[in-house]
Amino acid sequence: MHVDLATSAGSAGRPNEDFVGAVPGAVVLLDGAGIPGAERLCAHGVAWYTQRLGGTLLGSLSRADGRDLAAVLADAIGETAAAHRGTCDIADPRSPQATVLMVRAHRGRLEHLLLADSYLVLDQVGGGVRLVTDEREVVARRECSMPLNGIPPATPEYDQIRATCAAALRARRNRPGGYWIAKDDPRAAWEAVTGSTDLDELDGIALLSNGASRIVSPYALTDWPGVRELLATEGSSAVIRRVREFEAKVSGGPDAPVPDDATVAHYRPMA
Repeated sequence: MHVDLATSAGSAGRPNEDFVGAVPGAVVLLDGAGIPGAERLCAHGVAWYTQRLGGTLLGSLSRADGRDLAAVLADAIGETAAAHRGTCDIADPRSPQATVLMVRAHRGRLEHLLLADSYLVLDQVGGGVRLVTDEREVVARRECSMPLNGIPPATPEYDQIRATCAAALRARRNRPGGYWIAKDDPRAAWEAVTGSTDLDELDGIALLSNGASRIVSPYALTDWPGVRELLATEGSSAVIRRVREFEAKVSGGPDAPVPDDATVAHYRPMA
């Protein structure tokens, strides 16, 4: 197997809250959620959470015992929660949490697990691209933000409604009918999006955090087949470089995006 990894912090002076790592036959990518106020709840921080959870996942996957990916994740969430339950308020909805994306080559198939909004790109033999993601957080965010429609930004009314919308979104986290993310409850693992594909049907696999996926949406710098070609010709770092170049170009504008941590893993199990 061959894995090409690249990651970039969204801004200087802040830790990168993404995590990416690989062991023979498996790759893990996490996107930590830096929620305002979390630093008062957890002395360790979001970057610590993703590093601890990611390291635990890689340790489990390195044993190659064939356990169900959801079971591996459930145990890792429980172990990570136990590591700071005694010192931090991990039950608070704003405490450290992360999206999870895992892939594993096992018995001739590529198994995947996704929890919240990371992106898996399957490069199929014959040239097609299949995208796998967990859209539940995006749907919940869109629904919770509807009261903001038509309200002028940067006004007291907007700020008040926005705070209410944020609270409504947090209330849907790790709840039936809402969305699921790795945090303090191992049961979230059993709600993950899972599946598998015959390895003979794949030329390669790419894993992208939300910050890296901006190259397709909302920046529209290319499409998913274009991402595949960019990875094949220039590697994972090229995807992030394109994202950062665009963000630098529009920086200072009225609608300039806030750069996010960005991470890419390009996995070629047949290489």
